[in-house]
Amino acid sequence: MRIIKYAQIRKMDISNGEGVGVSLFVQGCPFHCTNCFNYETWDYDKGKEWTKDIKNTFLNLINKPYITRVSFLGGEPLYNKNLNGIFDLCKTIKEKYPNKTIWLYSGYKFDDIFSSTSNDMLKRKEIIKLCNVMVDGRFVESLKDMNLKFRGSSNQRLINIQESLKQSKVILWIE
Repeated sequence: MRIIKYAQIRKMDISNGEGVGVSLFVQGCPFHCTNCFNYETWDYDKGKEWTKDIKNTFLNLINKPYITRVSFLGGEPLYNKNLNGIFDLCKTIKEKYPNKTIWLYSGYKFDDIFSSTSNDMLKRKEIIKLCNVMVDGRFVESLKDMNLKFRGSSNQRLINIQESLKQSKVILWIE
């Protein structure tokens, strides 16, 4: 069974989504975007082992009244080797903390995932359905904009996942 490898957990994060959150930076990314701010997370094998104790610590960090959000970043949370672990975490968070929002940062595009029928894409769909906001698309250096909230380049979208699923089209999250 493949498990998550991770680079970092931020206990109090205000930069990777709305409100105060806990962020998990996973290890492993197939995209290798030019001038990625987090290139250290590309190699899956360089990450830390995700253990039952780390998972419990992570879940306990979320269980604070001032924590309103959980963010998954990377690396790539939807990287093949992370799929089962991220699915398990999202499902657990939705069950234990239904009022917390889940933000998912991915180089994959929402439209590409939902128009595909491959097995890996099916698992990605299941993960996305458990989340609230998706920042989709790869970082593009030529489109870098330091004035954008919660993303690095103007091609990346902030998607309201649940509303998009209801309307069967991409609905942007309003900042």
